[in-house]
Amino acid sequence: MTQEQKILQLEQKKQEALLGGGQKRIDSQHQKGKLTARERLELLLDSGSFEELGMLVTHRATDFGIDKEQYYGDGVVTGFGKINGRLVYVFSQDFTVFGGSLSETHAEKICKIMDLAAKTGAPVIGLNDSGGARIQEGVVSLGGYADIFHRNVQFSGVIPQISAIMGPCAGGAVYSPAMTDFTLMVENTSYMFVTGPNVVKTVTHEEVSSEELGGAQTHATKSGVTHFTAKNEVECIQQIKQLLSYLPQNCEDAAPNYPYKTSTSETRDALATILPKNPNQPYDMRAIIEATCDENSFFEVHKNFAENIVVGFARIAGRSIGIVANQPAYLAGVLDINSSRKGARFTRFCDSFNIPLLVLVDVPGFLPGTDQEWNGIITNGAKLLFALSEATVPKVTVITRKAYGGAYDVMNSKHIGADLNYAWPSAEIAVMGPKGAAEIIFKNEIKQAQNPEERLQEKVDEYTETFANPFKAASRGFIDEVIQPQETRIKLIKAFQLLENKVASLPKKKHGNIPL
Repeated sequence: MTQEQKILQLEQKKQEALLGGGQKRIDSQHQKGKLTARERLELLLDSGSFEELGMLVTHRATDFGIDKEQYYGDGVVTGFGKINGRLVYVFSQDFTVFGGSLSETHAEKICKIMDLAAKTGAPVIGLNDSGGARIQEGVVSLGGYADIFHRNVQFSGVIPQISAIMGPCAGGAVYSPAMTDFTLMVENTSYMFVTGPNVVKTVTHEEVSSEELGGAQTHATKSGVTHFTAKNEVECIQQIKQLLSYLPQNCEDAAPNYPYKTSTSETRDALATILPKNPNQPYDMRAIIEATCDENSFFEVHKNFAENIVVGFARIAGRSIGIVANQPAYLAGVLDINSSRKGARFTRFCDSFNIPLLVLVDVPGFLPGTDQEWNGIITNGAKLLFALSEATVPKVTVITRKAYGGAYDVMNSKHIGADLNYAWPSAEIAVMGPKGAAEIIFKNEIKQAQNPEERLQEKVDEYTETFANPFKAASRGFIDEVIQPQETRIKLIKAFQLLENKVASLPKKKHGNIPL
């Protein structure tokens, strides 16, 4: 074979690989409202930056006549490229080849780029669209999943790992996205579940559709499995790019710090008008976040799950930060099982990747009730406490209104290692609300009074005057400064600048035992 013939042969193989499972299956993918594996990568990566690895890989299986059907790439496109000039490693499963099912070689290709990502300190982004393990390969395909899982765990906290679900993701396949840092799903075309509707019906006799069981909205609102949902694949890919803009390349990198020109005045008068006059009225904590952070920089995570706590990324004077904030507009901002889990997971991610934390506090306590106690509010609430106590990144707290009971301690109090703690004059820092406290402290006095209701109100007013303010805590040094609301942004800019070179380490250990 001449050199020219060899080059021609190579080009033919490449063209064959680019077609995946063939034009008919590509058309079928488009008819479902889905892009192909390669089209997704074209949208995700900077133009001309993609370098493919393993394009000519084929499977090695021989059972059940599968050896008679071979496709270059074996159902996954892998390689590296750039997103806004930053190196990333990617894999994109190709549903047109054996339904994107995972084989031994398919898994090897994914493992190869994960290993390279860890060696070179760059994020891994997986675009999942797969029917699951390739049944014809039996335990070999299962072993391939386990090889991926092992790397997910080994590289957790080393490099950011992002999973986008753009089609089916079922059975053992779901555990890899679950162990990555962020999961995104596309509405109406993606789903995730360990056992599908048919198995559910057989075992439990429940009738449920794939969408109800494991669709994007289900996991965004009920389970919290997915962090973001998108109306279509293009929007999903844009979310990946936006998310990446807040993250460092790896655990050795500092969080992104974009150029920022300080304006003549960083005061935000809007902050002085957000709190209602009645301390029991709700308000939207997002209004405080938006007024405090750089304009249009807040990128919320887990928006529709455990809405009594708000978490997400933002920038303050160009600096990437993570925000954990109570949400008085939902369940009065109480901490419960799901909000504690949500806050803890986000906190641990930020700490893993050197992203400073801002904690905004307006919390009346933990949600009472048998449902919460029987389902483990104690250990779940402790997750948030553990995460914030363990975090060594710069940690700044602002108490806007209520900070009652154990929830005051948990929400990044000075006692668990916060670096700087601010409070607005409206802050109420106490063991419990004034009415409940007065009923306990002055129980006998109120009972013996000629007018118990009048005496109760007197004692409520007395307790409010004594404790429903930030000054007791400030006198003890638990609050570093009581600030006017409109000064908040200025104080935070200076605080995060001050803490830029913070050095802190945990006692020597293998790892802690978080209350799972």
